Amino acid sequence: MKRVVVTGLGVVSPIGNTVEEFWNSIVANKHGFELAPWFEGQSEELNVVARVKNFDCTEYIDKKTARRTDMITQYAVYASMKALEDAGTDFKDLDPFRCGTIIGSGIGGIKTTEEQILNYNNKGNGRVSVFTIPMMIGNMAAGTVAIKTGFKGANYCTVSACASGTHAIGEAFRLIKHGYLDCAITGGTECCDIGFAFAGFNNMHAVTRSTDVDRASIPFDKERSGFVLGNGAGIIILEEYEHAKARGAKIYAEISGYGATCDAYHETSPDPTGEGGAKAMQLAVEEAGIPFGQVNYVNAHGTSTPINDRTETAALKTVFGEHAKNLAVNSTKSMTGHLLGAAGGVEAIATVLQMKNNLVHANVGLKVDDPECDLDNVKTNREMKITGAISNSLGFGGHNATICFVPVE
Repeated sequence: MKRVVVTGLGVVSPIGNTVEEFWNSIVANKHGFELAPWFEGQSEELNVVARVKNFDCTEYIDKKTARRTDMITQYAVYASMKALEDAGTDFKDLDPFRCGTIIGSGIGGIKTTEEQILNYNNKGNGRVSVFTIPMMIGNMAAGTVAIKTGFKGANYCTVSACASGTHAIGEAFRLIKHGYLDCAITGGTECCDIGFAFAGFNNMHAVTRSTDVDRASIPFDKERSGFVLGNGAGIIILEEYEHAKARGAKIYAEISGYGATCDAYHETSPDPTGEGGAKAMQLAVEEAGIPFGQVNYVNAHGTSTPINDRTETAALKTVFGEHAKNLAVNSTKSMTGHLLGAAGGVEAIATVLQMKNNLVHANVGLKVDDPECDLDNVKTNREMKITGAISNSLGFGGHNATICFVPVE
């Protein structure tokens, strides 16, 4: 079995489009929330969103091509190229068929879908863009990144709602661990910055009804009322350890375990027992081959919905028993909002940056303790050495995914 390490990071997010900006925002507890009047004249629909700001894809995609490319692909290409730059290599020394690209997206090119359906309904067949299909399909992010990089190995898109990014990373990890690949570009991308998507989440009471940007995404807080819809991409470079070591690569962390399960319970609601999520965590730590007591940090799925946060808390108690009270728990969604299929990628980046910098960030906005979420939900930035970490993602459909990281000394 091969060891697998993280050697490059690239991010597009509501709190920064470079790793440096993203990390500085995290350390400063700076969220990326704003009010968005989706429906003019309907003030009751004025809710908080987490938008990507100041994004410019033209460093890697020219303006003509950008007009023919959905935002999920633009985000993925940008973050992937930044991650490769961070890794300090283009991997041209490797067989291109041993370099893979696995990038998840929960919804795909929904902005393109909406635009072209409107064209079809209002203007007729002839006004539907010839680029519609390649723009709207979720796998085109991975496909386009491969075209840009020349990576010819395993290439696909994981589609498992909010677990998509973590599933992508886990699958890429396994392909390297078992010897099918030597490196992979992996993570997630999403862009649902349209009223149509917001209305769907809003009408099912998934997003917050708060209009206070500072009290909107507040995981584990008793007054939480739903998640904040966000956009972005989180891409990491995974590399076989010996190859990384031989080239003197900067190593953020080792990814050592992956667990994937299903609740088999409900379309949108997690099993309140937390059994499925608990099993995913258990499998990830067991594969990592470390004592459960070595895990001292959890990057929780932590959506800020009433049922998710208490269910995830219960699942952590099931897995770790008495040790659960020793876990430092936070949710990066307290600053980024919920990036859906991109969440797992962005949160993996947040996890390894915290591990590398010996700092666990606060659950920004957490003020009112919930007795049902009674673990050590970090309230202020905490300096500590992370000896083992898990990052959780739980998606509509009952999808559960956990990845486990350990430091590389």
